[in-house]
Amino acid sequence: MTAGLIWALCCLIVMIMLYFALGGLSEGFAKLPFMKLNPNTNGGELAQQVVMDNCTLMIRKPVFDGLLRERNKGFVQIEWKGDLPGKINDTIDYNMDSSPDFVIGIIVPENQVNLVALNPKVRDVGISTSTSYGWAARINIDK
Repeated sequence: MTAGLIWALCCLIVMIMLYFALGGLSEGFAKLPFMKLNPNTNGGELAQQVVMDNCTLMIRKPVFDGLLRERNKGFVQIEWKGDLPGKINDTIDYNMDSSPDFVIGIIVPENQVNLVALNPKVRDVGISTSTSYGWAARINIDK
């Protein structure tokens, strides 16, 4: 019984020390090379970047990540960073096969989005919104 009480007291002391060190430890763990954000959160890895006069178009790799395995339905995220014109009209080749997959038109002041699918795998617009850096859109696609 005495050994159990000593063990509980040691664990309590360690827990108190870890509580105060948690901020520094979490920063250290976050900087480790194998720690990455989930692609469902950040939109995936950058696949292509097109620099234009007043803004930069960033096309990210398609994301099909699921909890246990890849899903059959995913999305591709497109971002415009910089000073946006009132109307955006871009032709996107998300799978880099040298043929356009869809045309997206956005009227920025009215938050109106028009998608013309040129590839049968392109389904619809999942989300399209203004951001602190410009505009972002997620286009739902099939595998």
